[in-house]
Amino acid sequence: MAISVFETVGRVEREAISAFGRFCIFCRSAFVWLVLGSTDRRNWRLLTPQMYEVGNQSLFVILITGLFIGLVLAVQAYGQLQSLGLEERLGVLVNLSVVQELGPVLAAVMLAGRVGGALVAELGTMNVTEQIDALRSMGSDPIRYLVVPRFIACLLMTPLLTLFSDLTGAIGGWLITVQMYGVASEPYWYFTAEAVEPWSMWTGFIKSLFFGGVIALISCYKGFTCRPGAEGVGRACTEAFVASLISILVLDFFLGLLLQSIYKAVWGFTPLL
Repeated sequence: MAISVFETVGRVEREAISAFGRFCIFCRSAFVWLVLGSTDRRNWRLLTPQMYEVGNQSLFVILITGLFIGLVLAVQAYGQLQSLGLEERLGVLVNLSVVQELGPVLAAVMLAGRVGGALVAELGTMNVTEQIDALRSMGSDPIRYLVVPRFIACLLMTPLLTLFSDLTGAIGGWLITVQMYGVASEPYWYFTAEAVEPWSMWTGFIKSLFFGGVIALISCYKGFTCRPGAEGVGRACTEAFVASLISILVLDFFLGLLLQSIYKAVWGFTPLL
């Protein structure tokens, strides 16, 4: 019985390490073709429809997500700041949280569900119907043709969508603070402008850049390696979303530590309120 348990654990670990190795090789090929194909204009023609799919088709969802992030944060924080007599500084907490943490993370999670699922379904169907093998037989590398344009589109559009999410989050916080609770509008924007520094914007931008790249690589890899049949494609979509979500949270932690250390080393400590 004990031997059987150890065999099972060893087999699972071996398969996990093997899968991670294949994913690293896949990422290496994508980065190689990203560098080699960056000067070829034909590759950029493949980018436009992917940018439309990732950016334009996701905009409405991102705007709604950002708006309700701001609404929820303002409702939850108002009572605590009011007890301290600091309700005029509500915009500081709302917008710093949206710009640095919740905006990039939740926007990336929404993209992992919508864009990541679409990428896995599209590439998985091509894999199941042997269209990827057909590209190889014609002498075209499918990673260059299929993965790199999607990777660049996610890399470029995720920070832009995050900025839209931040904007609607700030508007949501303003609606609750000013229109619902009657706080003056001028202090809301004044204290927000004082607290939200360019570094805060860059923090969210850098995080969203990594999040977009991770979503694209994981989703494309799962699409390329999915099992045959509709069940295989569906399971690959689920696995891609779970892996993307975990990767986003892990990256958010380590990037947060790194960027916070850089900020303290350069500018020192800055009080929040």
